[in-house]
Amino acid sequence: MKYYFLFLLLFTSISYGQVKETDLDVAIGIDETVRLDYKFNTKIQIGNESVVQLVLSIQNREITFRGIKAGKTSVTVRDSSGDIRDKFIVNVTSDGNSNIVRELRELLGDIEGLEITIKGGKVVVEGEIVVPGKIGKIQTILARYPDVLPLVEYSQQTQVLIARVMQDAINKNGMKDVTVKVVNGDYWLEGVVTSDAKKDLAKEIADAYKPDSLNGLGIAAGGVRFEGKVRGTIVNFVSVNEKKDPEPPPKLVKIAAQFVELSKDYNKAFAFKWAPFLGTDASISFGKTTEGGVTTEENGTLSGTITRLFPKLESAKQAGYARVIQSGMVVVSEGKKATINKSSSINFSVGTGEFAQASSANITFRLDVTPRIGAQENIQLEGLTVNVTLPNGRDSGGSPSTTENQIQTELVVKASESAVIGGVVQSSSTTEYDKNDPDPVNAQSSGGEGDGNSSAQSAPLFNLLRSKSYSTKKSQFVVFVTPEILESASVGTEEIRKKFKKRER
Repeated sequence: MKYYFLFLLLFTSISYGQVKETDLDVAIGIDETVRLDYKFNTKIQIGNESVVQLVLSIQNREITFRGIKAGKTSVTVRDSSGDIRDKFIVNVTSDGNSNIVRELRELLGDIEGLEITIKGGKVVVEGEIVVPGKIGKIQTILARYPDVLPLVEYSQQTQVLIARVMQDAINKNGMKDVTVKVVNGDYWLEGVVTSDAKKDLAKEIADAYKPDSLNGLGIAAGGVRFEGKVRGTIVNFVSVNEKKDPEPPPKLVKIAAQFVELSKDYNKAFAFKWAPFLGTDASISFGKTTEGGVTTEENGTLSGTITRLFPKLESAKQAGYARVIQSGMVVVSEGKKATINKSSSINFSVGTGEFAQASSANITFRLDVTPRIGAQENIQLEGLTVNVTLPNGRDSGGSPSTTENQIQTELVVKASESAVIGGVVQSSSTTEYDKNDPDPVNAQSSGGEGDGNSSAQSAPLFNLLRSKSYSTKKSQFVVFVTPEILESASVGTEEIRKKFKKRER
């Protein structure tokens, strides 16, 4: 155990003895790069982060020290095991150029792609800027530093994106055959148009999207030191082939109509009837004594039959709900009339036996419309007619009945928006008192009518009838319409195919 602690103490002393302390002088604007012979930990301790900034290259095992302001600080570097391996005492100095670098980094440090350094004794601002709008800020700031050498260019990827925007804008103005590409920093317009006016218009559109131009080198205090090519010029190679533009194909309009019908009904009835009466065999008998006289004792009998002694009750509730949805869709050219018609029939017979006759009831959905496209994608629907015939139960003879709903109007609807074009709401309620007889058959037979034996019947002792019936019915239908402008009749075909695609196990 004693030897173990001695070995541990010796190993710790050796480890601490491996820490190397190095003095490093860094001038603002001139970076210093140190290469290490081990893999270092990226969590490096900096005594004063406002004095120096570190740029790490883990793969190359390099640390670049970049001075921010004059001062002195320490930088501690650990290896991948967490042990301290190097300690740098960094002394950041500043001279005239270094002060300029520090100021420019404060003013332009937020612009992506710029690097501000000292090369050949000159302060150099170089790089490729990604955002074209930042060039104005760069030019304004560098105007205060005439000795600074600007070597700023637009990023090639940025120019490609700008060329794509130029081409989209030109194509949307009716010049479908014009393309824009970047060649050696310039924007080349190529293609064919039908007139000189369109050629000039294509260049004007491209100029509107072109960012400010840049020189390869700035102008120093002593004059132009180097005048390079100005990048970003619009070069118009569009050729003119004078011919009458073909008439554009008529626009297509898809019109969808939905018919929704909702009906509700509710019935509630309660009846109470009490009408007892004596039967035909009712009689009164008196008793006689054995001597043949009439006794005065009350030992005789009174007999009779009372029918419907207990009252009749009736209570019932009935409710129903139905919703019918019909929809139709048609695609038509602008200004042309479109019609879509769906029809089916219900067959039934009228009469019985040899007098029976066949008949039918039609169930239909019909849409007629003539669309016209106006300004700001407003669509005028002329002669819009929606006619729907639906079954509505059966009559007393068992024949099906139908209800016809029709709307005819003209209106203007924004493309791809839905509008309610009409509808009807109907509501009715009925309350009846003492009309529902729970026992109407017996009431007729006991009332002295319709029965030959009714004369033998006795009249009811009393007749008590109380009833209340309440019924309500509501129905409404609404028609929605949605117009949409289509580029081609094939739009939406894939979605329709998915709906009708047959599923197989």
